[in-house]
Amino acid sequence: MAPAPFITRVRSARKLGAEAAKKAADRADQDAPGFSERALEHIRVTMLAAAPGAQLRGEDIVNAAKVAGIRPPDDRAFGSIFSKAIRLGFIEPVGFAPRVKGHGTAGGRLYARGEGL
Repeated sequence: MAPAPFITRVRSARKLGAEAAKKAADRADQDAPGFSERALEHIRVTMLAAAPGAQLRGEDIVNAAKVAGIRPPDDRAFGSIFSKAIRLGFIEPVGFAPRVKGHGTAGGRLYARGEGL
């Protein structure tokens, strides 16, 4: 049996990743009510406070949220929040940066202020 085409595997992996992030965010909202709203507002305020043209690493935004007391049981819960922030125009992915966390994973995302702010 031939392996599935590369694009099929990529789409499947993205779908599974999105589902896992949504489950993590839903679980975070159960364990820490209001997590999603607080995390989304943190991203919005952070980007509004950033200097014009600034590019912030996603990991730094997450770490700042945690310092501010926005702590889900699993950091993956932030994934769906970042996706929503992109859809709402709060942030725009503009590149990649080396990751501090993540064992052998690809670079982390860089974000700029979105056009929705």
